[in-house]
Amino acid sequence: MEIDDINTVAVLGAGNMGHGIAEVAAMAGYDVAMRDIKEEFVQDGYDQIEWSLNKLAENDQLSQEEADAALERVTPLVDMEEACGNADIVIEAVPEKMEIKKDVYSELEAAAPDHAIFATNTSSLSITELADVTERPAQFCGMHFFNPPVRMPLVEVISGAETDEETLEVVESLAEEFDKSPVRVHKDSPGFIVNRILVPLMNEACWLVENDEASIAEVDSTTKYGMGLPMGSFELGDQVGNDVSYHVLEYMHEVLGEAYEPCPLLERKVENEELGKKTGKGFYDYEDGDGADIPTDEQSDLVEKRLVATMANEAAKLIGGDVAPPESIDEATKLGAGFPDGPVKLADEFGLENALEALEDAYEETGHERYAPADYLEERASEGGFYETGEDGDGALEFDAIRVEYPGDMVGHIVLDRPHRMNTISEALLDELEDAIELLEDDDEVRSILLTGEGDRAFSAGADVQSMAAGGADPVATTELSKRGQDVFGKLEACEMPVVAGIDGYCLGGGMELSMCADLRVASAGSEFGQPELDLGLIPGWGGTQRLSAIVGEGRAKEIILTADRFEAETMESYGFVNEVVDGDELEARALELATDLAGGPPIAHRYAKRAMLAGRDDTDAGLAYESSAFGQLMATDDLMEGITAFMGDGEPEFEGK
Repeated sequence: MEIDDINTVAVLGAGNMGHGIAEVAAMAGYDVAMRDIKEEFVQDGYDQIEWSLNKLAENDQLSQEEADAALERVTPLVDMEEACGNADIVIEAVPEKMEIKKDVYSELEAAAPDHAIFATNTSSLSITELADVTERPAQFCGMHFFNPPVRMPLVEVISGAETDEETLEVVESLAEEFDKSPVRVHKDSPGFIVNRILVPLMNEACWLVENDEASIAEVDSTTKYGMGLPMGSFELGDQVGNDVSYHVLEYMHEVLGEAYEPCPLLERKVENEELGKKTGKGFYDYEDGDGADIPTDEQSDLVEKRLVATMANEAAKLIGGDVAPPESIDEATKLGAGFPDGPVKLADEFGLENALEALEDAYEETGHERYAPADYLEERASEGGFYETGEDGDGALEFDAIRVEYPGDMVGHIVLDRPHRMNTISEALLDELEDAIELLEDDDEVRSILLTGEGDRAFSAGADVQSMAAGGADPVATTELSKRGQDVFGKLEACEMPVVAGIDGYCLGGGMELSMCADLRVASAGSEFGQPELDLGLIPGWGGTQRLSAIVGEGRAKEIILTADRFEAETMESYGFVNEVVDGDELEARALELATDLAGGPPIAHRYAKRAMLAGRDDTDAGLAYESSAFGQLMATDDLMEGITAFMGDGEPEFEGK
């Protein structure tokens, strides 16, 4: 079977995951039969799809006509044979219980046509064991979506022991048709990739508190503000559902052994039905309290060591066991859990020798198998890391936060490649951007630069606020960060080749400041611009207070910066910030066309024209120096922490001028 042979998708289960998968398939143009065991269940799922599609249309993420057409493609059914009799692929999303799933497949086998592929949306259960219930193990695989399927980009595609390569390729292609990012899991192993990293991480957080080695506040402050992860460990547990984490651990414990023993603290939470947000109480109180009120300044070195060591050990088991390579682990965890960097890269930066030492010390102290170092961790610690360091085999620079491409006709293309974080700008991205600029400047075959962001959600949504908060409130350090950004952005602005920015989606804060360094800016009609720093109690810190006035004039610059409002692409075109507005599907081609046209121009004349225009500006050195100083001083204010806390909690800040 090939992807073009798939026309009809059957989804078994109309709960949160089932109706979400059905909606995604219908939006991709497939006819969808959504089946559940009771009419009320399947009708409720259908109603949820209708609500979601209308909400997407209301928010201009698709037209009302597209929403109505997608809904028409979904048929709610109860009868198994009617739902699956003509299906080309069946995606099962029933409750995460082995026996329930096996019963479903026994019934499904008799109803589905022989050519149909079976894909189970399980987060941890054995693909091989489920496939054995059917008569088509070669046409059976895992297709693990993340909640909510409409928004989350990751799909883990998991091979069972007998799955054909053709089946996996078709399912990966289907995920791409669904506008998702498939990541291959090469071997059937409990938890696959993302849950294999996250669930032991949350369990270790519980053990640290259970054994009085840390408090919940210390664990979550370290996780969120020290390590820069999207949520605190306990905050994440409450979000996922403590019962979900517990049941995954139980399964891992059963299959993989004592290293995955659930912590008694987690077990007590489940027994007391304190399951997290869905029950109003978990490790935090969501009914009477403020939920996860995590302090910014209670980081613990011990907590960081243990948590990083836990992730490093699990990554080593996955890599050493041929379940997934380092790149897949990092990509999956960034897409599925919102990590700014993947756990493999994080462990390498922490130092595998340090992670190994932390495990050995804890194993000697406790004797618990969860601290037993994996053989592959010991092997790679002696080699310096999971990833090969330095340059690749061709002597070329390696990039992680960006990509450098050569689309032809003397154009070098820099792509901000952090779509899981809306292409936000971290210190690592700044370092790589500087290397990329120098790389292209030294390349005689490149005569213009095109700058874009990966995906259609954001050119760049600004600075990585999480990383900024993780740095604490040290004015000296944050002033240096401001200067670092100014230096790198200044190199792009001073580049003697023409630079074109292709802007699609959000262009906010530091992302907008980056776009100011381009010579021409072309934007999609749906893009949004703004300098929201004042809403955080900050000011633009990477040149925005100086460059914006030079582009749009002081009056418009003050309007944009002081109001911290959002502006549509057409408005920014009228202000003179955007040179041209095009439809979203034309953006990349038009931006490349502009860059190619400029690359074909006279390079020496380009060089002198840019030099003359830059030299003709008012002296901005004093302005930039003041900007850095002010940026650093603001990092020590109560207002900044109020702004960042409100931003990360999706609330409204209450500034007091302190």
